[in-house]
Order: sequence, then structure tokens, then C-alpha cells
Amino acid sequence: MKFTQYFLYTRTRPDRAKIKLECIEEGIKNPCKIEVQQDGRIRKWTKIKDKYLRIILLEDGETVHNAFFDRNFREE
Repeated sequence: MKFTQYFLYTRTRPDRAKIKLECIEEGIKNPCKIEVQQDGRIRKWTKIKDKYLRIILLEDGETVHNAFFDRNFREE
């Protein structure tokens, strides 16, 4: 996996440090939902236990820009 500098910086936050890289990788491979933003970035969601993890990838589809637990996501 490749990462942006922004992602590496936000990983230092206590709430983000808990997110395992294995969970991010699994979410990229097997998302429950995918959306493409207007700027070309790709949003992917995956369920981790009872929470949903949102992963933002750059346009290349491989570089992780952000990853966080999305409290507002509801699976359709």
C-alpha cells in the first residue's frame, strides 16, 4: 500500500492510530460500498465489527489518503 503524507500525519492521532493497516487493506479489497468523488478520489467503506471504516483513495485507486470510522454511514 502507498500512503499520502496527510494520511501518515493523521495516523499520529490517538483515534486514528487504532485503525490497523490490515483493516484498511481488507477494506480496499472487499468494500461494502464504493463512491467516486467529484475530484476523482475514491471512497470505500467496510464493516469492522460494529463500525464502518471509510477509506479515501487517490485517483490511482491504490494510494491511501485518509481512513476513519464513519459514524454516519448506513448500509443500504
